[in-house]
Formats: sequence, C-alpha cells, structure tokens
Amino acid sequence: MAPEAEVVPRVERVHSFDELRGEWTTLTDRRGGIFATWEWNDAWWRYFGEGHELLLHACRAVDGRLVAVLPLYAWRGRLPRVVRFVGHGPGDELGPVFMSGAETGVAHALRAALGSVDAEVFVGEQLPGEESWPELLGARSWRREASPVLLVPGDGWEAYLAGRSSNFRQQLRRRTRELEREGEVRFRLTDEQSLDRDLDTLFALHRARWGTHKTNFADTPFHRDVARAALDRGWLRLWLLELDGRPVAAWLGYVVAKVGSYYQAGRDTAYEPLSVGFLLLAHSLRAAMEEGATEYRFGRGAEGFKYRFTRGDPGLDTVTLARGRAGQAALSAAHTARLARNALRLLRHRKT
Repeated sequence: MAPEAEVVPRVERVHSFDELRGEWTTLTDRRGGIFATWEWNDAWWRYFGEGHELLLHACRAVDGRLVAVLPLYAWRGRLPRVVRFVGHGPGDELGPVFMSGAETGVAHALRAALGSVDAEVFVGEQLPGEESWPELLGARSWRREASPVLLVPGDGWEAYLAGRSSNFRQQLRRRTRELEREGEVRFRLTDEQSLDRDLDTLFALHRARWGTHKTNFADTPFHRDVARAALDRGWLRLWLLELDGRPVAAWLGYVVAKVGSYYQAGRDTAYEPLSVGFLLLAHSLRAAMEEGATEYRFGRGAEGFKYRFTRGDPGLDTVTLARGRAGQAALSAAHTARLARNALRLLRHRKT
C-alpha cells in the first residue's frame, strides 16, 4: 500500500481554525507534541495574529481524510511578501502537522501552497531536524538549533537510571535525601481548583530566578489560555515541588499522545544549593514515563542541564525559500545583515 504521502492530491485553503478543529484534533491525537495541537495554534493566532492574513491550508487524501495541516500566515503583506508558520516566538517546534512518514508528500503540498499565496519569501522556522526539511523543500538552511530529546526506554524509570552515569544517580539520591532533611517534601500536580494559583506561583518563581529582563516567558493571557485548554484536554502537567507546604520550584509541561514536553520552570533561589530544579525536572520525567510517554522533549536550546538527562538531539532547522527578484534580493539582504551581526558579536566576544 502506498504511504499517505503519495496520496495527497488536494491542497485547499481554509479560512479559520474552527473549520478544522475536529479533524485536526484527530490528527494530533495520533502524533503528539503540544505545538502541533489545534489549541496551541488557535490561541497563538488569537493573541498574535491581529493585522496579518491567515494562510491556513489543509491537505486531503483521495477519500477526503485530512492528512496534513499547513498553519501558514503572511507575516509581511506588502512586497516582498513574507510567509511564516503560525507559532513562532513562544513555540519551540513549528511546521506542518502530519503523521510520520508523510514528509515527502507534505513538502510537495507546502511548496504548492506557498506558490498559491504568492510568497516571495518563506521562512520555515524550527522544523524538526530529523525530518530533513532543507532537502525535502530544496530550501536554504538558515539556522540550526539544539533541541534535546529522550526516547524513553520501554522498561521504564529504573532502566533509564541504569543507563545514566553513576554520578547522575548518586547526585539524584543525595540531593533527594538532603531536601528531605529540610522538611516534608511533596510533588503536587495542579488541578482545576489550583490552576490559577499555581500559574501565579510558576510566574513568580520564574521571575525570581531569571528577573524580568532575561526571559521572554511572562504572565500573559496567552499562556493562561493555553494552560486552561490543555488542562481540559488532559495534557497539562504543571508540577509544584513543595517543602513544608511552601512551593520552592515549579515546572510547566505537557503530555500529548505519549509525547512529553518540558516548557518552562522556576525555582526559589534560596533553595538552589539543594538542586530543587534538577529534582523537579527528574520527577517530571519519571512521571511522564510512568504514564506511558514514549518521548520526552526538553525544548529548544542547548542548556547544559538538558544534556545531563539525554544525549539525543535531532535539532531544529530554520529554512528559507525565495521566489522572483524581490524575494531573492530580500533574502540576500537579510543573509548579509545576519552575517554582519554574527561578526559583530564575535568581535565583541574577543574583546572581552
């Protein structure tokens, strides 16, 4: 039987997220990741899409089944017209929503959709690195970012620990004992009654750790709406680490179709010597394994703590396509400016 990628004869424009909600949900229930869900994309568009043109497309098989969604929009409407994926900024992993194995057909569908909306420049950000989008699209690779991922061993937490270093295991046990000596330790998962209060705690702990100028994660209606929708769908995992009833760390993530995703966290700096962030992250991973997650995504970025938990990193690719003289000129200018910024940063680093 031919793969679904070979039987996608029709790419159709869709004018609102509501038109696809039920079918989109069925698609992401089979392939996880919070950033691929209808809820995340719809919320992003409501909060950040004002003043832009939605270029949402559906890809359908011969029998009419939805096999892929292309969540595109016009970031720049005037020439040169620039098209991007919905979700950039707060999203970690972007791109078409589809079942694994359909990459080739979806790439053809994406190029067709871009042609139909007269995109002079396409910027495809944060595409899963294992899917080879630069080659599939014949696109220019613009940037590659880290995105550590753990493929969960089938025999669970103890087998996972056995595969880590002795130093990792010893530190986990030692830090746990040290924290327990400080008082009563409790890992608590948020629920309907505590959600708003727990989100307040998360944002406060995040600000306490990083300040207001070093992070783009803030208490916004967008994050609250996504958390509420995810709680309703059973996806939200907002963990609090409490010591004698006082929250000392908070961890925000999601589990969608057996894919766990770490999103953000915060901790009380007074308890950093006890590694409360490390202990809570380990707890979130163990909990995801115990509920049957087969994959745990640590999110965009090459922070060292992530590589203590996994060596796997398929990365994220940002690619660009240009059409016509206007598109080629705009992309060339952007590339030159990017090289200049990189050179300036390197020069400043050498001076310091």
